[in-house]
Amino acid sequence: MSDFKFSIIQEYAPFFLSGTWLTIKLSLIAILCGFLLGLVLALLRTSKKKCLSFPALLFIESIRGTPLLLQLLITYFGIVPLFMKKPDGVLSAALALSINAGAYIAETIRAGIQSVDVGQGEAASALGLSAWQSMRYVILPQALKSVVPALGNSFVSLIKDSSLASVIATPELMYWANAANAQYYRVWETFITTAVIYLFLTVVTSRILAKLEKNM
Repeated sequence: MSDFKFSIIQEYAPFFLSGTWLTIKLSLIAILCGFLLGLVLALLRTSKKKCLSFPALLFIESIRGTPLLLQLLITYFGIVPLFMKKPDGVLSAALALSINAGAYIAETIRAGIQSVDVGQGEAASALGLSAWQSMRYVILPQALKSVVPALGNSFVSLIKDSSLASVIATPELMYWANAANAQYYRVWETFITTAVIYLFLTVVTSRILAKLEKNM
């Protein structure tokens, strides 16, 4: 630590900045797409029709029961090449992270839906609302409000999980940390800097989400 070389950080600063920006973009895409996917899966999962709930359950358990790293590799080497000749690391990472987030968010939303008192649905039905209207106007708003903290935790986790995208040549933050370390074999300068950036991103995100939760 006594010979800490700031020149390495200075040299790789533009790459760390571009990698940080890509990390933020991947996390935002994954949380937005994952929320939409999770919402659909949660609604299917809570359906009383087995033909809808069982496939959703199977999909959720398959994603939650396998490592994210494996999902990234399957997406990059198996799924994306089906639609384009040359695999795209950024697209593969965004897709895999979104699907992974969707499975976990689905269970979070499902728990929120089931936490709403059954009397709410019965009262909505007594007022003449259909099952879909009861879900949309009565149950779902209460469920989503109660799971905001859990969704916030998912977003913070996504920021850290995006580092795995470096294994499929996605030029996010961890990718450039590995590149700098491979060139100079300097662990402290590269990985400590990267750790500080990730810590900054997660702390700022946590504070923003905490304020949002308080306002809600």
